[in-house]
Formats: sequence, C-alpha cells, structure tokens
Amino acid sequence: MRTQNFLFKYQYRHLTYSPSKKKLSPEEAADGYEQRLKHLVANNTLKTSPTTGFAKFDLMLVGMGPEGHVASLFCWHFQRFEKTKWVTFITDSPKPPPPRITFTLPLINSADHIAMVVTGEDAADAVKVALGKHAADYYPLPVQKVSPEENLTWFLDKEAASEL
Repeated sequence: MRTQNFLFKYQYRHLTYSPSKKKLSPEEAADGYEQRLKHLVANNTLKTSPTTGFAKFDLMLVGMGPEGHVASLFCWHFQRFEKTKWVTFITDSPKPPPPRITFTLPLINSADHIAMVVTGEDAADAVKVALGKHAADYYPLPVQKVSPEENLTWFLDKEAASEL
C-alpha cells in the first residue's frame, strides 16, 4: 500500500507524450515531446533546474547498454553531444525500433538522483571502462557523461560487475 501511494502520488499522464494518430517523423515526435515538457515546466507541473534551466526530475531510472549507451544515446551518434535540446531522435537504432526519441544528456543530468541499472555479462566490459581504475584513460562512453545534480547510484548484477 505504501509503495502504491508513493508511485501514484504523481500524475503520470502529464509525462506521457501521445501524439495524434497522424504519423509523425522522429524529429516531429521529439520536438512535440520537448514542447510538452516545456509546457509542463511553464505551468509548474515540473520544476526547472536552477543549474541548467532544463526540466528537473527528482529521480530517473536509467539503464546502460552493452556498449555503454544510455537512453538511446549511442557512442556513434552525434546526439550524445547535444547541448541545447531536451529531447532528440535517432533513426537507426541497432535494436528495434530503429526510429526513437530520447532525452538528451543535459536533461538527464538535470535530475537530482539517477539510478543506473545494468544487468548481464554483455555489459561487463562497458562497466569496467566506465567504473574501473582506468576509466579516465579512454574516450568516454555515453554512460560516463551521466552526472546528476546530486547522486548517481549504480545497481549492477553479478554478471555486469564481473570485470571490476
């Protein structure tokens, strides 16, 4: 009951972006989602980070992929370097569906707390690069650019942590 009360304290319908039935391009969908978030900031449903000016979330649950991507910010996409947009898009994700919209790193990093969840042996090498003793020696993976305003907590299963 406590969990249910906590989870339903917030009205999730405000955070859901549901475009019209009209088929939108990934760029149009990303722009629409960003405008929806900005509207929620303007009507004080979401707070704004005083540090970044982006929408502020209390907590984000983020996962990391086997090559170190977060959200849909892959190593080989320029979107990982986006500085001004809140939401961006890709059209060639290696996992279905190929077109996706995703939060940008500045928006992700505006969260107070981020829970980074990583599972599986296929992620062990990226975890080692991100958290190992030589983490600063490599070209940074997208996951290494995750830096919330307060706390980043990693949750690794045994397999994901196997190379540490």
